[in-house]
Amino acid sequence: MKDKKSINNIEYVLVGDYYIPDLKLPHEERPIGKYGRMHREYLKEHSPMRFNDLVLEGQLWTYLADLNEQAQERLSLIVEQIKVSEGVTEELKAGDQMAWVRAMNSICNRAEKIVIHELVL
Repeated sequence: MKDKKSINNIEYVLVGDYYIPDLKLPHEERPIGKYGRMHREYLKEHSPMRFNDLVLEGQLWTYLADLNEQAQERLSLIVEQIKVSEGVTEELKAGDQMAWVRAMNSICNRAEKIVIHELVL
Protein backbone atom coordinates (compact mmCIF):
# COMPACT_ATOMS: atom_id res chain seq x y z
CA MET A 1 0.00 0.00 0.00
CA LYS A 2 1.26 3.45 -0.89
CA ASP A 3 1.73 6.01 1.83
CA LYS A 4 -1.07 8.61 1.82
CA LYS A 5 -1.29 12.03 3.39
CA SER A 6 -4.09 14.60 3.53
CA ILE A 7 -3.42 18.34 3.50
CA ASN A 8 -6.21 20.93 3.15
CA ASN A 9 -8.72 18.22 2.20
CA ILE A 10 -6.52 17.04 -0.68
CA GLU A 11 -5.19 13.50 -0.61
CA TYR A 12 -1.52 13.02 -1.54
CA VAL A 13 0.19 9.76 -2.47
CA LEU A 14 3.88 9.06 -1.90
CA VAL A 15 5.54 8.25 -5.22
CA GLY A 16 9.27 7.74 -4.83
CA ASP A 17 10.43 10.60 -2.64
CA TYR A 18 7.55 12.96 -3.49
CA TYR A 19 3.93 13.35 -2.51
CA ILE A 20 1.69 14.08 -5.48
CA PRO A 21 -2.02 14.95 -5.40
CA ASP A 22 -4.27 11.91 -5.71
CA LEU A 23 -6.80 13.54 -8.02
CA LYS A 24 -10.05 11.79 -8.82
CA LEU A 25 -12.32 13.40 -11.36
CA PRO A 26 -16.06 13.25 -10.76
CA HIS A 27 -18.19 11.48 -13.33
CA GLU A 28 -19.82 14.48 -15.04
CA GLU A 29 -21.54 14.10 -18.38
CA ARG A 30 -23.00 17.56 -18.83
CA PRO A 31 -21.20 19.75 -21.38
CA ILE A 32 -19.56 22.97 -20.21
CA GLY A 33 -20.70 24.74 -23.37
CA LYS A 34 -19.77 28.14 -24.71
CA TYR A 35 -20.18 30.07 -21.46
CA GLY A 36 -18.35 27.46 -19.41
CA ARG A 37 -15.39 27.58 -21.79
CA MET A 38 -15.37 31.37 -21.70
CA HIS A 39 -15.44 31.37 -17.89
CA ARG A 40 -12.68 28.73 -17.72
CA GLU A 41 -10.40 30.99 -19.80
CA TYR A 42 -11.36 33.96 -17.63
CA LEU A 43 -10.47 32.01 -14.47
CA LYS A 44 -7.14 30.88 -15.90
CA GLU A 45 -6.16 34.44 -16.73
CA HIS A 46 -7.71 36.51 -13.95
CA SER A 47 -8.14 34.12 -11.02
CA PRO A 48 -5.55 31.34 -11.29
CA MET A 49 -5.80 30.47 -7.58
CA ARG A 50 -9.55 29.83 -7.86
CA PHE A 51 -8.98 27.85 -11.05
CA ASN A 52 -6.33 25.69 -9.37
CA ASP A 53 -8.52 25.12 -6.31
CA LEU A 54 -11.41 23.92 -8.51
CA VAL A 55 -9.08 21.61 -10.44
CA LEU A 56 -7.49 20.15 -7.31
CA GLU A 57 -10.88 19.60 -5.67
CA GLY A 58 -12.16 17.91 -8.85
CA GLN A 59 -14.99 20.42 -9.12
CA LEU A 60 -14.01 22.43 -12.21
CA TRP A 61 -16.14 20.56 -14.77
CA THR A 62 -19.24 20.53 -12.54
CA TYR A 63 -18.79 24.22 -11.72
CA LEU A 64 -18.47 25.15 -15.40
CA ALA A 65 -21.43 22.96 -16.43
CA ASP A 66 -23.59 24.61 -13.74
CA LEU A 67 -22.47 28.07 -14.87
CA ASN A 68 -23.25 27.24 -18.51
CA GLU A 69 -26.76 26.06 -17.59
CA GLN A 70 -27.39 29.19 -15.54
CA ALA A 71 -26.15 31.37 -18.39
CA GLN A 72 -28.41 29.62 -20.93
CA GLU A 73 -31.45 30.01 -18.66
CA ARG A 74 -30.63 33.66 -17.96
CA LEU A 75 -30.14 34.33 -21.68
CA SER A 76 -33.57 32.84 -22.53
CA LEU A 77 -35.22 34.87 -19.78
CA ILE A 78 -33.63 38.14 -20.86
CA VAL A 79 -34.49 37.55 -24.54
CA GLU A 80 -38.14 36.93 -23.65
CA GLN A 81 -38.29 40.01 -21.42
CA ILE A 82 -36.79 42.26 -24.10
CA LYS A 83 -39.11 40.80 -26.77
CA VAL A 84 -42.11 41.70 -24.63
CA SER A 85 -40.84 45.19 -23.79
CA GLU A 86 -40.02 46.00 -27.43
CA GLY A 87 -43.15 44.42 -28.90
CA VAL A 88 -41.39 41.79 -31.00
CA THR A 89 -44.23 39.33 -31.62
CA GLU A 90 -45.24 36.47 -33.88
CA GLU A 91 -47.44 38.96 -35.75
CA LEU A 92 -44.33 40.98 -36.63
CA LYS A 93 -42.64 37.76 -37.74
CA ALA A 94 -45.56 36.92 -40.02
CA GLY A 95 -45.93 40.47 -41.35
CA ASP A 96 -42.33 41.60 -41.82
CA GLN A 97 -39.80 38.79 -41.47
CA MET A 98 -36.75 40.96 -42.10
CA ALA A 99 -37.76 43.44 -39.38
CA TRP A 100 -38.34 40.52 -37.01
CA VAL A 101 -34.91 39.03 -37.82
CA ARG A 102 -33.20 42.40 -37.28
CA ALA A 103 -35.02 42.87 -33.98
CA MET A 104 -34.23 39.34 -32.76
CA ASN A 105 -30.55 39.64 -33.72
CA SER A 106 -30.33 42.90 -31.80
CA ILE A 107 -32.13 41.40 -28.80
CA CYS A 108 -29.95 38.27 -28.75
CA ASN A 109 -26.74 40.30 -29.01
CA ARG A 110 -27.74 42.60 -26.17
CA ALA A 111 -28.92 39.70 -23.99
CA GLU A 112 -25.68 37.81 -24.55
CA LYS A 113 -23.62 40.85 -23.54
CA ILE A 114 -25.64 41.09 -20.33
CA VAL A 115 -25.19 37.38 -19.54
CA ILE A 116 -21.46 37.48 -20.25
CA HIS A 117 -21.04 40.52 -18.01
CA GLU A 118 -23.16 39.07 -15.18
CA LEU A 119 -22.05 35.45 -15.13
CA VAL A 120 -18.97 34.80 -17.22
CA LEU A 121 -16.62 37.69 -16.45
